Amino acid sequence: MTPAEEHELSSFLTGKSEHTLLLFNHFVAQFKTVGDVSLHPAKTMIGVANSHKRIAWITQLGRNFIHVVFPFKQEYPDNLCFQKIAQVPGDAHQFNHHFRMLNCDDVNEEVLSFMRMAYEEK
Repeated sequence: MTPAEEHELSSFLTGKSEHTLLLFNHFVAQFKTVGDVSLHPAKTMIGVANSHKRIAWITQLGRNFIHVVFPFKQEYPDNLCFQKIAQVPGDAHQFNHHFRMLNCDDVNEEVLSFMRMAYEEK
C-alpha cells in the first residue's frame, strides 16, 4: 500500500468504535487465510483485491457493523449470509451480494466459501 493509501485507510478507520475496528481487522485477517489480498481505499469505500482485480468492497463501517459487497458474475440466492443480492443496472454479468457483519462469528464456513469464490473468480 502506498503512503497515500495508508493515509486514506487510516482516515476511514479514525473515530470508529472498538467493535467496528475489531470486525474490520477480523474480516481482513479471514480474507488473508483465503489468499494474498490487499486493501485499496477509494473515496467512499475500501476495495479488497487479489493480484488482478477487486474482489470485494467494504462499503460501510458502521457503529457496530461493517458492510461488504461481493461482486459475482451470477446470482447465488441459496444462502444464509447475504441480506440483499442486486444485479448492477446495465451489466448483465454483475450481481452484487451484500453481507452485513455484526460479530466476528458471522464469518463462518458459508461466508468463507463465498470469499474463496470471489478470490478465485476470473
